[in-house]
Amino acid sequence: MDTMPDAFAPAQMGSSAAPPNLGSGTGPLGESLSTKPVKVDDPPKLDLDSYIANYTGRTRFNRLYLIGNTSTVLAVDALKSAVAEAKSGKDVGRYEKAVRALAEVTPAEQDATLDSVWVSDIQRSVRAQSERLEHELRGYKNNLIKESIRMGNEDLGNHYYETGDLVAASKAYSRMRDYCTTPNHIASMLFKMINVSAERGDWMGVQSNVHRLRNSQSKPEDLLKNQPKILAALGLSQMHAKSFRDAATSFLAVDSSLSDSFSEIITPNDIAVYGGLCALASMDRQELQKQVLDNPSFRNFLELEPHIRRAVAFFCNSKFRPCLDILENYRTDYLLDINLQRHVPALYTQIRTKAIQQYLVPFSRVTLDSMAAIFAPDVVGGEARPTELSSPFVQELIRLIKEGVLDTRIDLEKGLLVSNQTDLRTEVQTKTLDSLSSFNKEAHLRIVRAAVLHAGLEIQAGDAEQGPRQSHSSARRGPGGYRRGDGLVG
Repeated sequence: MDTMPDAFAPAQMGSSAAPPNLGSGTGPLGESLSTKPVKVDDPPKLDLDSYIANYTGRTRFNRLYLIGNTSTVLAVDALKSAVAEAKSGKDVGRYEKAVRALAEVTPAEQDATLDSVWVSDIQRSVRAQSERLEHELRGYKNNLIKESIRMGNEDLGNHYYETGDLVAASKAYSRMRDYCTTPNHIASMLFKMINVSAERGDWMGVQSNVHRLRNSQSKPEDLLKNQPKILAALGLSQMHAKSFRDAATSFLAVDSSLSDSFSEIITPNDIAVYGGLCALASMDRQELQKQVLDNPSFRNFLELEPHIRRAVAFFCNSKFRPCLDILENYRTDYLLDINLQRHVPALYTQIRTKAIQQYLVPFSRVTLDSMAAIFAPDVVGGEARPTELSSPFVQELIRLIKEGVLDTRIDLEKGLLVSNQTDLRTEVQTKTLDSLSSFNKEAHLRIVRAAVLHAGLEIQAGDAEQGPRQSHSSARRGPGGYRRGDGLVG
């Protein structure tokens, strides 16, 4: 996999960017299953057999197929396993797709030849079973037995799901709703719809069914039992919507009792990786320490992926270079993950940007050389000096300044990054002088009011209209109270 001076730099994300339609459509990867995916040449750290053994259901094939089309190192082994996985089921479309992909990689392989006899037998068996289940469902509807109708729709939905007709499976499961008589029936139906929606890449559908599960009238103990799976599914949908902070909150709240009960969608190892990366991308150091490292429930997940725990700990301790190095070492593995692949560029960019922001917090100015030693170590000592305008690192800083992420300016002549923050001492002195001025004005007004009250010059509210008339009358009378001009001596 080609990398530039620092693979975390935004300009270097192009080699790992997924296709725009990844994760949408009717397949587990949407239409990306039939388009050219990302190519990764570096050998991953994962062991394919151990990795895929953690999963059950249709996600096993989906992950094998993605790895086979992404990793040039594991392509043959992954696609051979995908062919075997498809052949153990009833989805002819998946089998044909895996065979075509394997034939492109290694045409001489025995599994790269389509087994037309198996295809014909499976297609005939699927048609017969579809007709039988539909006939049984019609009989249940004629008998008007709600439980039988519910189970008939469930069997039909399971059949369609196994054969790859996800639209028909979703319709069959949704028809179960009117015949569910207990909260457990409703919960089971909603989880099946979550599985189908995740398979189709319909993450809004996943989120909608999660909210229905939360609002169901299940018993408290049943709701508590389902809570880990609910939060895991919600976190996945939020991550695919690029709401990384919400996704981190959901993953961090998953209880360790999840175990392998949701392995058709996600495993505890995935919870650790997804939750850790989303938290690194969206939380500051204090939040990471409190909600990730000090979280007793999530700590159990972190034990499964200790490198994520180390990366978070390094970030909390402001050791950004080791943190970024750990994530870069596992970039290949994350690009082979069915849920992470298209989010790796965005997550890594946000983590790097946050690291730069946190690094600058205690400084009013910092040299570009010292920053480059941490955030672009391969540039230092090379031809592209970090103090040059054309340097990828300087261009990254310029972009962050233009976007308003960094409140700084670059002094290329001196090789400095200078903060635009106001001098705190001057700011405190200014606030103190303003406060003294405001106090003096208020004190002067209070003294004037006290003098007015002491002189009896205050006008009461009730005497406002009488005051002028009385003053005019007294002005026309003498000291004795007589009018002037009456001919009397006062």
